Amino acid sequence: MSLISDPAATSLAAAREILAGKKVFVLTGAGLSTDSGIPDYRGEGRVARHPMTYDVFMGSFEARQRYWARSYVGWSRIANAGPNAGHFALAQAQTLGAIESLVTQNVDGLHTQAGSNAVIDLHGRLDRVICLGCKTVISRTSMDELLEAHNPDISKDNSVEFTPDGDAEVAGTESFQVPSCNRCGGVYKPDVVFFGESVPVARVERAIAALDRADAILVAGSSLTVNSGFRFARMANKSGKPLVIVNLGPTRADSLASVKIEANTSIALERLLLD
Repeated sequence: MSLISDPAATSLAAAREILAGKKVFVLTGAGLSTDSGIPDYRGEGRVARHPMTYDVFMGSFEARQRYWARSYVGWSRIANAGPNAGHFALAQAQTLGAIESLVTQNVDGLHTQAGSNAVIDLHGRLDRVICLGCKTVISRTSMDELLEAHNPDISKDNSVEFTPDGDAEVAGTESFQVPSCNRCGGVYKPDVVFFGESVPVARVERAIAALDRADAILVAGSSLTVNSGFRFARMANKSGKPLVIVNLGPTRADSLASVKIEANTSIALERLLLD
């Protein structure tokens, strides 16, 4: 892991001055979890991927068959991942009172594992599965057991490429058996916000209220490409709150940032929040 460069060190110093003594709203994205072994969607050298949309998932049994066959393989990679230094730095900073609220676009649950509390999981959690009929929620572990029971002859190849939502590159899914809800026979869906699906209004309102209470916003590991995250940078700018961004590569809000730190989040967050 490389050291902080001189320009990034200068930016860190400026960011610390901006955030000192302020109630900070933190928004994190997939770049924060790359050091935990979970790839992001748009990282350098990655082939462009188009995750399954909500309309496609709901549009046919074959699509759901394809999704769950791929997720059956990819989920174990997410489940076995652990928090990295960036997650732990945010959890410790929250304990010390330096963070007012933590909102994440990630669905991996690693902030909670690291010890952060009252995390707003903007896009839901991959470790939960919901029935779209009766709204019963089961654990992803329970869903995995159901998938295994329905597909006893299918093994998992942990060498395949996968994405932050656990979607693995798997071919030949036509024979994969997908269980229905054991209470109402409804469709099981991971309890996450798919592309093309709206974030629940109540969840957005909680996040906006948290931003209203804050004095500054820190974005870590997100390119802010999707509007669900970019909106907070835009709102902060409109209300005159300083915006600090820690990310490797450009973001959609670079022009709005008070300071942009071009550095690995695992290193930068420790130095920004705990030094």
